[in-house]
Amino acid sequence: MNSTKCKARVIAFYLPQFHPIPENDEWWGKGFTEWTSVMKSKPLFRGHNQPNIPGELGFYDLRVHETREAQARLAKEAGIEGFCYWHYWFGGNKRLLERPFKEVLETGKPDYPFCLGWANHPWYQKLWDSNGKGDKLLIDQQYLGVIDYENHFYEALLPAFKDKRYIQVEGKPLLVIYSLKNKDEISLVISTWRKLAIQNGLKGIFFVAVKGQETKQEILNLGFNSMYQLNCFLNVHIKQGYIKRALLKLKIKLFKGPRRYTFKDMTDNMYDDSNYEKEIIPIIVPRWDHSPRSGNAGIVITKSSPELFAKQVKQSLKFIENKDDDHKLIFLVSWNEWGEGNYIEPDLKYGNSYLKELRKEIIFSQVKGND
Repeated sequence: MNSTKCKARVIAFYLPQFHPIPENDEWWGKGFTEWTSVMKSKPLFRGHNQPNIPGELGFYDLRVHETREAQARLAKEAGIEGFCYWHYWFGGNKRLLERPFKEVLETGKPDYPFCLGWANHPWYQKLWDSNGKGDKLLIDQQYLGVIDYENHFYEALLPAFKDKRYIQVEGKPLLVIYSLKNKDEISLVISTWRKLAIQNGLKGIFFVAVKGQETKQEILNLGFNSMYQLNCFLNVHIKQGYIKRALLKLKIKLFKGPRRYTFKDMTDNMYDDSNYEKEIIPIIVPRWDHSPRSGNAGIVITKSSPELFAKQVKQSLKFIENKDDDHKLIFLVSWNEWGEGNYIEPDLKYGNSYLKELRKEIIFSQVKGND
């Protein structure tokens, strides 16, 4: 039989928002899902490609197991190692959007690798819907202490960590933590969960942070093993120079449109040499258009294409080529963040061209094995 060998361990972030839940019904209206914002989006400037309409997967519902199987098949064919499911736990027993992953874990299907990313941030009215009131807190992120962290480890994390499909680095389950705002509590969470993992027969946990303005050493001191930098837009804005930034600000004020950058500008400015370091995981971003969620307050990356995305993938591969195989990690941001225009799933405009370009760059060779 033939097996596929890849140049990188590409892990795609996966949003579980595509099914109704009681809280979303209450906050945004009956039947609200990510598709609600996608379908009502409209062009905000000349040449603005909105709405983005899904291709072969359609306006899916993640409660349907055939959809989850089809997603895994497409991802695997493109050379993506697995999904990182966003995990919305707010402290205590409060979780949201947990059903898709819960069913993946309980049914054993799809038989496709996964890991978890703790999206530890509060929800505000405007998080998912551009018509919401931005300052209204819907649900807060709470840190309730060691006993709560221990309970959540046993209830939600350990069963996932022990699944044979769970993605590992250095023989440890990989876990992303999104926000570092409450550093003392984050450090306590990390030490608690790492200790419990070892007590339960694991080698530990490979913790990954989302790097903001913190230094690499500050993040490592919290107990993280690695990090990725989601600062591509900030870098573009800073590196444009004062005059370009002032003109952009004036244009936004006069025409009341979203902030726009080209895909080339984003790619040219999203990387620095720190990506060569073992502790830094480079990212790839196929496209971005936050206007379905944020309207004129959003950020839109223009002039993206599958071909330009392929160049970005090539660039990211250079950063990992001298790392050992276990650490040849690249995060794909994202698999299905349709409300941010940040997805690689097929759509009507490009079909599965982005997936095909990723496969061309990531697949190293077809290795023949013994039948």
